Amino acid sequence: MHSDRRVAVVKEPPKSHSRGHICDMPLTLLLCTKLLAIALIYIGRENQVHVPIPRVAADVTVDGVLNEPVWQQAAVLTGFSEFSPHDGIPAADSTHVLVWYSPTAVYFGIRAFEPHGAPHATLADRDKIAADDNVQILLGTFHDHRQAYVFAVNPLGVQMDGTIVEQGQSLTGGWTPTLSGRVAPDLSQDFVFTSKGRLTDYGYEIEIRIPLKSLKYQSGDEQTWDLNIVRQVQHSGHEDSWVPAKRSNTSFLAQSGTLDGITGLTRGLVLDLNPSITQKVAGAPGPSGWRYDRGGPQVGGRVQSGITNTLTLNGAVNPDFAEVESDAGQFVIDPRQALFFPEKRPFFLEGLDQFNTPHNLIYTRRIVKPDVALKLTGKVAGTSIGVLSAVDDRSLSTSGRDRAMYNIIRAQRDIGGQSRLGFAYTDRVLGRDYNRVADVDGRIVFREVYSTSFQAAGSFDNTSGVALNAPLWEGIFARNGKQFGLRYIFTGISEDFRARSGFISRPGIVHAGIDHRATWFGDRGSMLETLTGDLLLDDQWQYSHFFRRGDAQDKKLHLSGSAGLRGGWTIGAGFYVETFGFDRVLYSGYRVLSPAGDTLPFVGTPRITNHDYVFSLATPRWARFNANLLYIGGQDENFFEWAQANIDYVSLTMSVRASDRARIDGDFQYQDYWRRTDHSLVARNIIPRVKLEYQITRAIFMRLVGEYDISERDDLRDDTRTFYPLLIGGKLATASRARSLHGDYLFSYRPTPGTVLFLGYGSQADGNPDPLQRFNWQPLKRTSDYFFAKCSYLFRM
Repeated sequence: MHSDRRVAVVKEPPKSHSRGHICDMPLTLLLCTKLLAIALIYIGRENQVHVPIPRVAADVTVDGVLNEPVWQQAAVLTGFSEFSPHDGIPAADSTHVLVWYSPTAVYFGIRAFEPHGAPHATLADRDKIAADDNVQILLGTFHDHRQAYVFAVNPLGVQMDGTIVEQGQSLTGGWTPTLSGRVAPDLSQDFVFTSKGRLTDYGYEIEIRIPLKSLKYQSGDEQTWDLNIVRQVQHSGHEDSWVPAKRSNTSFLAQSGTLDGITGLTRGLVLDLNPSITQKVAGAPGPSGWRYDRGGPQVGGRVQSGITNTLTLNGAVNPDFAEVESDAGQFVIDPRQALFFPEKRPFFLEGLDQFNTPHNLIYTRRIVKPDVALKLTGKVAGTSIGVLSAVDDRSLSTSGRDRAMYNIIRAQRDIGGQSRLGFAYTDRVLGRDYNRVADVDGRIVFREVYSTSFQAAGSFDNTSGVALNAPLWEGIFARNGKQFGLRYIFTGISEDFRARSGFISRPGIVHAGIDHRATWFGDRGSMLETLTGDLLLDDQWQYSHFFRRGDAQDKKLHLSGSAGLRGGWTIGAGFYVETFGFDRVLYSGYRVLSPAGDTLPFVGTPRITNHDYVFSLATPRWARFNANLLYIGGQDENFFEWAQANIDYVSLTMSVRASDRARIDGDFQYQDYWRRTDHSLVARNIIPRVKLEYQITRAIFMRLVGEYDISERDDLRDDTRTFYPLLIGGKLATASRARSLHGDYLFSYRPTPGTVLFLGYGSQADGNPDPLQRFNWQPLKRTSDYFFAKCSYLFRM
């Protein structure tokens, strides 16, 4: 018998509220008495976190009502602690989680008590419940304290699922310091499980069934799984944890409890067949009017096989269709850095966490239009494995005859309690050209709050007969304390480093950063709950200059702070002092046009000094509304002319939940640059984006997305020296006005992951710049549109 085991006999409800009892409210006790007449109770606050989970050869109808007799045999997890913003204190709202398993599934029943009013609950699309009250089940089936499935459900049973893989990700970031004590879940994967929920007079009740076919797990006869339960309470903005986790610990998953004595598991045949058919009709203007290219339907599909409990093999032919929603527009803040767009295609999202590497050496969007792809993911004897092979369509090659072939391997070996050692290899072959990258990386965790990470990689590239071999390296030392944290980073990426299967935002640099953070915590219920200050020193060299002991090209000193207020408000402010050095490579195509018609070298000013002011505001997640605002103003670099400018940057995001079925998400981005010499406008960019969604049922929703992109630029000049016009690539850099309007409509029916019906339409209208009317906006003209339909069905054998 496990020492944590507790047996409670509930004979009659006590007369008053008591947090130490299994049922904390008189009304709830009337509902719980029969169910918990004799129950195995595990109180997290008393470190009763190791649970011999009952095994019952039974099944239940998942209807959101925990009234079947089998629930009387379940273990009960209660006694939650607050984790955010404070840790180490009892949760203000009581939660009871019932758990048991059968040979084919794991079952959870949840009773969440909410004495402060109605819980936040909407009938949302999958993974869109972050603004709702929700309960998250973190299930680590490999008992390695490094990775976990996440199964989350809101009070109406709407699902949010994904994975957490702790690999030393920074828990702070952004323009002002954020306060986060755990790695956010990656919601890109969808798993098949069943959930139903309902509102009650005491809060809400949820019933969940997770089939073993949806899980990878160990192969032993008797197993122990990691478990924690996290509850997000929106009325207060707090987050509760069943395990009394500490924010200062480097790992949240390492503090998990366990489900012990799991035996007799039967997954049966794990084979998913997922055929699909897609039809797209693309329209564009032609000589005789608007023309549509109907083409033929694309037939494809995926096969997924659980070849063992720990390994899953995926194969696909014409695997994915990624135009369900277009990528949101982004501003180019620094033209030396490439923009990153996340993966959206289902085949590549499955098991994507197995391919994570520092510096994104594996970036599956490089595989643009695969004809065939094969993938193996899982974990064997403490080693996580990911293998991916794909063949891209030959139409994407320059010759139109060659196919790009990708072979990618990623492996990570667990070392000790939280440390790891990783290896990655990527190979891309296109005709006679090839690109190969080999990587070794690792992380060592010690004394719970300290960690050090390293990476060493080399690229071997041969393109058009030119061979380049180059290194990438990195070292990180971090302390994740509750009240004091630090992060030291030292990175180098050669200018010749090429990762054609990955994503390197900016090669050719050496980067060093020192970041110190301190946080003060107020009492629960006080107006000021947390106060965080951050000091960042950041230098960046050109790679070749660093090894010649040259001066840093970019130097930054950032002072910032944020305050967490009662109810979920967050306010941040910062003051940035920066200096940027002239980049000869970036401006190699620039020349100056003299009044005599001669072209002169563009040498620029050697260095630009900036100072910026930052303000951020995040509202609570109210039942109907939440918003985030970021403003940056001051003096910053004008990359268009390499001069100092007065700048404004505004980012505003809002979410309006007009009803429990209707949502409106708005995003507004604004950026401008004003010359300090004569206060004239250099450039301005505006991108408003609106997304309207209406959820008809849990499986059916409609979505409308509209985005309007506006950009304008003045005639460019040598603003720091001669004020003469600039030539870029031999052409006069004249003013331009451009705009575009893009809209998407989607009807979606998705009862389960893999079974979908998508019907959609998208249209693009452009107002392209006219050199003869460079200061005038041109009318919008439709330039493209498309219709598409996709149907797929998941056959689970």
